[in-house]
Amino acid sequence: MAKNPIPRRAAAQQLASLRAAGVTRVSRSTRVQSVPPAPSRGTTNASHGTDAAPLRGSTSAATRESAEPSLFQPNRSGLSRSEREERLRAVAARVALCTRCQDLAAARTQTVFGVGNPEAEIMFVGEAPGADEDRQGEPFVGAAGQLLNRILEASKLNRSDVYICNILRCRPPGNRNPLPDEAANCREYLDAQIELVDPAYIVCLGSVAAKNLLGLADSIGKLRVRIFQYGRAKVVCTYHPAYLLRNPAAKKDVWDDMKFLMRDRGIDLSSK
Repeated sequence: MAKNPIPRRAAAQQLASLRAAGVTRVSRSTRVQSVPPAPSRGTTNASHGTDAAPLRGSTSAATRESAEPSLFQPNRSGLSRSEREERLRAVAARVALCTRCQDLAAARTQTVFGVGNPEAEIMFVGEAPGADEDRQGEPFVGAAGQLLNRILEASKLNRSDVYICNILRCRPPGNRNPLPDEAANCREYLDAQIELVDPAYIVCLGSVAAKNLLGLADSIGKLRVRIFQYGRAKVVCTYHPAYLLRNPAAKKDVWDDMKFLMRDRGIDLSSK
């Protein structure tokens, strides 16, 4: 009888994800574990002054087995760069072993955690990995990622200056939008990245990111050129680069949004 190829494929996927996360050595006793829930970070709509609770990770995660100590510390602003990098790698290693969304875990090549400066002032949050990201293990490396790089360059930013991640860390089939339960299963990992990087600004790229981070169902058109608050971070919403590839006329809106963001940081891009 032929051996079942599924376990071997799953092991290869996990190894690829661990390598992408910077993990070079794995204990034989390593097992799937969940990330402890992040401290609550209330979301405030700064434009209207109303409080709204952000969407949290699935409550079932709290019942999953976990013997590891919390990755979060009250004085996270006192963490050194190397400490943040180490803790982000620890979360990425757990993500690499995650099978909460069984269909996504079975189909992925590897998980796509995040990339960039662990002390970034600005964090960009997209939707989910695409085919190029699934293959390379890094967010925003396809056509949309190349456009994002040009947006960053025009805004006097380098990719290495910012931190980039997604709502999901596995590619959905056909690049469809994340399902609510998938976003809930991945929420702990997003919270961990926000807690550890502790950005001053978060840019939601597209309505999926805005809805899942802020709990708002409004279109990006209604959320643009406004500042929301998520924990200590100011949040700005704009169109996803993939949307710009289909609707080039919206590039002007994104440029206006980036000028709005940079102006709040005290940087004037109006002359560009």
